[in-house]
Amino acid sequence: MSKAIEKIALSGSNAGTERMLAVHRYGQPGARPKAYVQASLHADEIPGMLTAHHLIRRLDAMDAEGGIRGEVIVVPVANPVGLDQHVNDSALGRFSLGGAGNFNRHYPDLTPKVAEKVRDRLTGDPKENVAIVRRALVEALSEAVPVTETDHLRHTLLGMAIDADIVLDLHCDDQALFHVYLGTPLWPEAQDLAHQLGSEIILLAEISGGEPFDEACSSPWWRLREHLGDDIAVPPACLASTVELRGNADVDDETAAGDADNIVRFLQRRGVVAGDPGPLPAPLTPPTPLAGVEMVKAPTSGIVAYRVTLGDRVKAGDMIAEIVDPVAPVQEEARTPVRAATDGPVWARRAHRYVRAGDVIAKIAGPAPLEGKGSQLLTA
Repeated sequence: MSKAIEKIALSGSNAGTERMLAVHRYGQPGARPKAYVQASLHADEIPGMLTAHHLIRRLDAMDAEGGIRGEVIVVPVANPVGLDQHVNDSALGRFSLGGAGNFNRHYPDLTPKVAEKVRDRLTGDPKENVAIVRRALVEALSEAVPVTETDHLRHTLLGMAIDADIVLDLHCDDQALFHVYLGTPLWPEAQDLAHQLGSEIILLAEISGGEPFDEACSSPWWRLREHLGDDIAVPPACLASTVELRGNADVDDETAAGDADNIVRFLQRRGVVAGDPGPLPAPLTPPTPLAGVEMVKAPTSGIVAYRVTLGDRVKAGDMIAEIVDPVAPVQEEARTPVRAATDGPVWARRAHRYVRAGDVIAKIAGPAPLEGKGSQLLTA
């Protein structure tokens, strides 16, 4: 057996307190391929934790039989800081209450430092260059000096993942179909991930804005070209994805066990663990650009009454909901229609049915980038 369980204490905590990360490690350190899986970086998104539980059970069994070929790291609770945030009995794990922002934003772009480190060392051999860039990524990250507890959390998580071949960051939306976010340069090579997981929506962007965790791992591989030129022999050597396990209420053993099985099958396909994954499932959907996602916003406050459900395909102009003003003086005039501005499937909705003006109430995967979308393609 190769498994080790590590408990990493986070520095920067308040006096008299300490938080830690539980890390499950399989295989020999440095073995390839290396896969890193973490769950619930947004600490109030629970499906990933249960999926990680089932994944660890499967990896334990495989490890007992000598089935770990590469290196696998699983962090089942990636955000103990956010997990400890409760206000009036409600978990608030998306944003740091200490002012450090969204826990899945603000990861460092190591590309400029890495570019300087590898500028005169790259060769014409892509395999050799991958090793050179990985060492530079680790070195560049080690030079950062975290200060706060959340800084240390981000630094520690990224340190375990920055040199991986595969990074899966398990999240969920409010109410949603299974969907994945991927860097455009990773497609179509990453289609085995999306199809094996059964992703019903595949969202592609070269840079999505906000510096999320997955892009901190994957985007330096193509951002290097901005610094060193397009002719460098450096492939996109890290398949990193934000994997959205449906909605926050989709927490049950059967679903989580199925998701864990599919992660194992994907790792088998990539040679990380032993075993026959069987035939690759047929694709459920073609990819669409993240810049084509319409974030449908409530034009006014009130109760949202949906006219569509998840998976419904709409056309621009179709009514997807009405906002009901519960204090309207004339109830026949209390409803404000909300219409789609693009064609495509509705893949996410808001669970809480009272909304404020400007709240995102639904998301539609449009087929082409929307005009005026800008560079910030993710919600806050």
